[in-house]
Amino acid sequence: MRTVVRLLIVPFAAVLAVLLAGAPGAHAATDVSQVARELRENPVYVDPAASGQLAESDAEALADKIKDADKPVLVAVLPAGYPTQDLFRNLRTQTGITGLYGIHLGDRFDARADSSVMSRQAVSNLVAAAQDGGDTKAQLNDFVDDALRNVGGSAPSSWSDGSGTDVPVGGLITIGALVAAGGAGAYAVVRRNRRRHEEEQRAALEKLRVVVDEDITAFGEELDRLDFHPGEPGADDAMRTDYERALDSYEQAKSLMAAATKPEDVRAVTQAVEDGRFSLARLAARREGGALPERRPPCFFDPRHGPSVADATWTPPAGTAREVPVCAADDRRLAEGRDPEIREVDTDHGRRPYWEAGPAYGPWAGGYFGGGLLPGLLVGTMLGSMMAGPAYAADYGSGYGDFGGYGGGDVSGADFDPGDFGGGFGGGFGGGDFGGGGDFGGGF
Repeated sequence: MRTVVRLLIVPFAAVLAVLLAGAPGAHAATDVSQVARELRENPVYVDPAASGQLAESDAEALADKIKDADKPVLVAVLPAGYPTQDLFRNLRTQTGITGLYGIHLGDRFDARADSSVMSRQAVSNLVAAAQDGGDTKAQLNDFVDDALRNVGGSAPSSWSDGSGTDVPVGGLITIGALVAAGGAGAYAVVRRNRRRHEEEQRAALEKLRVVVDEDITAFGEELDRLDFHPGEPGADDAMRTDYERALDSYEQAKSLMAAATKPEDVRAVTQAVEDGRFSLARLAARREGGALPERRPPCFFDPRHGPSVADATWTPPAGTAREVPVCAADDRRLAEGRDPEIREVDTDHGRRPYWEAGPAYGPWAGGYFGGGLLPGLLVGTMLGSMMAGPAYAADYGSGYGDFGGYGGGDVSGADFDPGDFGGGFGGGFGGGDFGGGGDFGGGF
């Protein structure tokens, strides 16, 4: 009897296994630790259960694009139904790489990043833009293309193919002889290139000086119009302190600009101007008996408009929507469907918005919109693309939020800010790490 039962059960089990293998979502989910191991060796991982979403050749092309750009962008394609509780945080912990992590799960997509390589606002903007794409391939390529222009840092060394060409000892000797023979010529080339670079920097600074001088002059005119006297009736120590700080900022800006020798020196100048304008805003509030203003960045469209009062949605031509800080006047213009008053500067192609004027304006904008704010504002603009390039930091300095080298690709293990990888997925997965917007303000 047992033999008969066995003969009946074995074929049934085999048929059941075949049916389950062909059923959607029947593959066991790959453990996060395995996904992390794969990402340490390659920037793109496609779970076997999600192989239908992205072909192997497309995954390889995406990985090659990331490697060629030498940026810390990691992409995982996972099947629908994959466990989502703390997924981003656990993946970041077990991968151990400082970078930008994008996860395509089922038919949804989201991303997180270490704040040292990209701000939360910038990540949110990238995700929103990627979600306008079509299938998985198009969506991921859009995300990676935008990310590579804006993410800071470089790729981890573990992604290198490690395939080098052995050089014979004789070849090394020959190379050494050639280097020695050509040393004098190489030194002359280096000196010539250095002089040309310095001349280009000086020329860029002179163009930038015109704009910065306009900023300083406008701030000085604000001080003149203020009509405040430290000894006037009603003036108190707090008012006098704000006024003195504004005056000090004005003098500091003039002094720093006079001493500037390269474009990156301008960042301290515009930062001083912005500090002074905030002091004036505080002084005005005290004199009027109103609440002191919160510290906000200046108006994105023209910092001469003063500190912003709100964040408004703005879409540049041929670009994606983003939240930008605006003054009251530009806030009204946008609400009424009119164009804001944009700061334009002289270029070789006529008057253009400052974000289309060239790389020297990176330090200028960096002083006004320092920290992690600037990349999200400049995503997709010419200036944003330039600042994301590998040569930018060498020419114009780093330190403008997430542009330039910020340690991306470093193997930091579990030593990272968990807040960067918390919150919900934003696409409504229903709880856990993938459920409801989290750090990105309510989702897609």
